[in-house]
Amino acid sequence: MNRRSPAGYTAVPPWIYAVAGVGASFVLIPLLAMVAKVNWSQFIPLITSESSLTALGLSLRTSAASTVLCIVLGIPLALVLARGNLRGQQLLRAFILLPLVLPPVVGGIALLYTFGRQGLLGHSLELAGFQIAFSTTAVVMAQTFVALPFMVVSLEGALRTAGGKYEAVAATLGARPTTVLRRVTLPLVLPGLASGAVLSFARSLGEFGATLTFAGSLEGVTRTLPLEIYLQRESDADAAVALSLVLVAVAAIVVGLAYGNPQRTTKAKVPQ
Repeated sequence: MNRRSPAGYTAVPPWIYAVAGVGASFVLIPLLAMVAKVNWSQFIPLITSESSLTALGLSLRTSAASTVLCIVLGIPLALVLARGNLRGQQLLRAFILLPLVLPPVVGGIALLYTFGRQGLLGHSLELAGFQIAFSTTAVVMAQTFVALPFMVVSLEGALRTAGGKYEAVAATLGARPTTVLRRVTLPLVLPGLASGAVLSFARSLGEFGATLTFAGSLEGVTRTLPLEIYLQRESDADAAVALSLVLVAVAAIVVGLAYGNPQRTTKAKVPQ
């Protein structure tokens, strides 16, 4: 009886490639259609206008700041969800991941009624001299609100995959919990942390609804590149398409730098 050689076996049935091709086309064809609509003769002047460069610079700065916040807040949250044993932990996970399914404008409204002038905390902050809504800080907060779940999901998955045996060994050798976290846990999940940071940055870069609702659209202050594209769409379609292509290119570069090479396994340093 003839059998296929194990060396030539593939776990992907041939028909899967056809369906995958349809899925890829569903993403690629609209992007190609947008590229076909670009006014290439005016492309450089369109993307280098003062308002466009200001919006792009603001988007990059606020996205970087929100990514840092996602790392600072996401690592403890992921550790609690993956390693903790708290009552109501499943409910906590559900609330943390809620922005993944909520319309961004709902997140913006929630932030506005929390940190706005008449919000739950905003009125007290206003009296103390801190105005958050409709400021650059509000942009960063809106981006963090929608991007944080991406960091938590990526890092929690990495923590669960890594397991806890190396941490247990380090603890038996006398390492304190903070030392175990610094020298064992974080090096083990570094690829997951990097992936989460990239996803958070990309999500922040493309944020629109929560930013518009909570921060408004003030040029040079809160008008990020997605908001600039939306405004240009009403007055200058060529500029909107050109800026959309820039946003796609920046996002593709960011994701490509993170996923272009196979992830290398990071070895944990177990304290002696």
